[in-house]
Amino acid sequence: MRGIAAADFAVGYFASPLAVRVGTTPGRDSYFVNLGLDGEISASRGGDQVVLSRERAGVFNPGDAQELRPNRPGTRFLGLRIDAGLVRRELAALTGRPTRSAVRFDLPLDLSEPQGRAVKLLIESLIEQLDSGDPLFQREELRRSQLRCIVTALLLAQSHTHTAALRDVPGTPHPKALRAAVAFIEANLPEPLSLSRIAEAAGCSARTVSGAFRDNLGTSPMAYVRDLRLDRIRHDLLSTDDQIGEIAYRWGVTHLGRFAADYRSRFGELPSATTRG
Repeated sequence: MRGIAAADFAVGYFASPLAVRVGTTPGRDSYFVNLGLDGEISASRGGDQVVLSRERAGVFNPGDAQELRPNRPGTRFLGLRIDAGLVRRELAALTGRPTRSAVRFDLPLDLSEPQGRAVKLLIESLIEQLDSGDPLFQREELRRSQLRCIVTALLLAQSHTHTAALRDVPGTPHPKALRAAVAFIEANLPEPLSLSRIAEAAGCSARTVSGAFRDNLGTSPMAYVRDLRLDRIRHDLLSTDDQIGEIAYRWGVTHLGRFAADYRSRFGELPSATTRG
């Protein structure tokens, strides 16, 4: 295994002469995209099966147990883990409204078709960026932008439970002000954020940016900030041994009592329950 992990994703190379079973982690909702590199791997998800190769990837949903069986020693594949919160936010950005049900992708992703090739090229670009020694490519803003492109491409390229809803969405992109506001929020999430700062970064009034969030994402700018912070905090609670307060402050939380209530409202449990799990 060789890879790297960040707030919303992890990616790495895997090689094993033996069959591998990847279980689920309670409380961590993630998608996995697995691509064959050398040799072929028989992959199963429940009753579905696919052979992973350079021409075909497998997409696994939150809660899926993965069974991976290499066809020979030295078989390698690339695994990309994507936080479910990011997929949910990108789907909302594409459809213009939040969704109450989870996205569940079909298992096989054909990389020989144009849409599948686009997903593969974006993943390969992310790998090249992560492997680069250039400090510019190590910036969090670039990584996050690249990951969002991958998720958007996956939602548009691969069949899933919300594909029909996406087909009904007009091709008009989100307003420039909204795109600028979201980019500013994601780049400055640990910092103190206010509606006025977000509006200034977006180059419009607070009323305009609030309307853009409401009409396109079904939420307010500050609710978007809160939910994004909660998603990042939950990831760190599940993947590190850092203290709850330390993690919360890291992502811009200043009121721990209110944070605990918001966390329970979003995830159905207190932060302390997540760390015990």
